[in-house]
Amino acid sequence: MPSPTDPILRRLAALHPKKIDLSLGRILRLLERLGHPERRLPPVVHIAGTNGKGSTLAFLDAMLLAAGRRTARYISPHLVRFNERILLDGEPVDDGRLLAALETAERANGEAPVTFFEITTAAAFLIFAESRAEILLLETGMGGRLDATNVVERPLLTLLSPVSMDHEVYLGPTLGAIAREKAGILKPGVPALCGPQKPEALAVFEERARGLGCPLLVHGRDWHARAAGEELVVEDGAERLALPLPVLPGVHQIDNAGLAVVAARRLGSLAPSPGAIARGLRCARWPARLQRLSRGPMVELANDGFELWLDGGHNPGAGEVLAASLPALARGRPVHLVLGMLRSKDLASFLRPLVPLIASLRTVAVPDEPASRDPREGAEIARALGARAEPASSPLEAVRTIVREEPPPGFVLICGSLYLAGHVLREHG
Repeated sequence: MPSPTDPILRRLAALHPKKIDLSLGRILRLLERLGHPERRLPPVVHIAGTNGKGSTLAFLDAMLLAAGRRTARYISPHLVRFNERILLDGEPVDDGRLLAALETAERANGEAPVTFFEITTAAAFLIFAESRAEILLLETGMGGRLDATNVVERPLLTLLSPVSMDHEVYLGPTLGAIAREKAGILKPGVPALCGPQKPEALAVFEERARGLGCPLLVHGRDWHARAAGEELVVEDGAERLALPLPVLPGVHQIDNAGLAVVAARRLGSLAPSPGAIARGLRCARWPARLQRLSRGPMVELANDGFELWLDGGHNPGAGEVLAASLPALARGRPVHLVLGMLRSKDLASFLRPLVPLIASLRTVAVPDEPASRDPREGAEIARALGARAEPASSPLEAVRTIVREEPPPGFVLICGSLYLAGHVLREHG
């Protein structure tokens, strides 16, 4: 369904010849013309990382809302509508407020080159600065050091979620190089919390934190999170918290939830009570992250013999956490993947941990994405890794083929791209 903001979003997307051009100069110039809304924001929790950023903030937002706090949250990309990027009290901003902010940013910018993410981030800051929010949960778009969100001079808290190989063209060819970009959000003296990291990334974060005088609390050393029966146990310093298991499925959500709990406890006067933290863990929402589909044409096609699930993970780290989560979710049923991915992503590294767990794979193009990988090429890569793989003409046709050719019961996971996930959600209400 068309939105009243569609025309201006198309205009803003054409202001710069590149979709991605990491720099702070253009957004700083635009924010100055707008009267520096970034200096009037509510207290900020700033998060960077490769995987788990959105889930962590979804848990933290739910905890704060359960405590009666007024919240703002900034995420990217969106799945179905652009409004999803700017959340007030857990709900997407309304069209009128969004349109007014976009028009203000467009007038202030004029014809100057600026990327789509930069000018829409400036518009988001206008909305947040004028909101009644008590706290802003701010997610980087890519990297950190030169990310458009990294204009907040002194956040309340910074978070570092797990780092994996992704966006190497922009962030660097090694895990250490990528971590150095993510570490750019650390600020002198501002406390930082670090989720699970590989040693190469953790070493970068520790060195950067020492140089800036940042108190850095590290997963596995200063805090721990684990599932124990029906409880999430978080050990934070000398204190042990027994909480409900997080509502979002997947073993990786234990650590994401743990990071959110540890962050919530360090928000000073804004910190939610243990009861609100527990309620937030049980009511957080985060679509397209191991989400079971319950309606729509694919579900109707599958009938009772197959469960359909959706996930937007698209990098090697996401492949690892999906592989760790699939056995419990599939419960012994054959696993069939429907995979669509952009050419810029490392398909082989994403698939490698998954191939031993799957019975079949259908590759599809990501609809309406010129940068989508050809399904035939994707199937060849998958076959080289040992998968039984064939291309399909569409996600719907892939599910139809699975239902027709594979014996029930079965577990079907549509994955590989947030853009593919957004297409599926549009088709499934």
